[in-house]
Amino acid sequence: MTTPTTITIDGTEYIRKTDAPADTTPTERQIVVADRGFVFVGDATTDEAGNITLGNASVIRRWGTTKGLGQLAIEGKTSSTTLDPCGTVRVPSGSVVAVFNVAAGAKL
Repeated sequence: MTTPTTITIDGTEYIRKTDAPADTTPTERQIVVADRGFVFVGDATTDEAGNITLGNASVIRRWGTTKGLGQLAIEGKTSSTTLDPCGTVRVPSGSVVAVFNVAAGAKL
């Protein structure tokens, strides 16, 4: 007997969870501080092992704030903030020092 890989209910097709690709849907915009002083911002997903993948990522080269990373997370970038786009970044769980959720509406 063959096990189906998909099933359709009321016109919507579903797949078995174990057959689904890894979750790559961005959950939220985050600032991730990694070891060795790297600070990234991007659309974050976290896998089962705690590794963080950031899509549409940038390195935050210059914070440009007077109140640190928290100010960036809450208010967004300032005229002095420097972001260097870097595509997609994967930060292994053991390299994560801190994570800030970027507030809704904060442009970063």
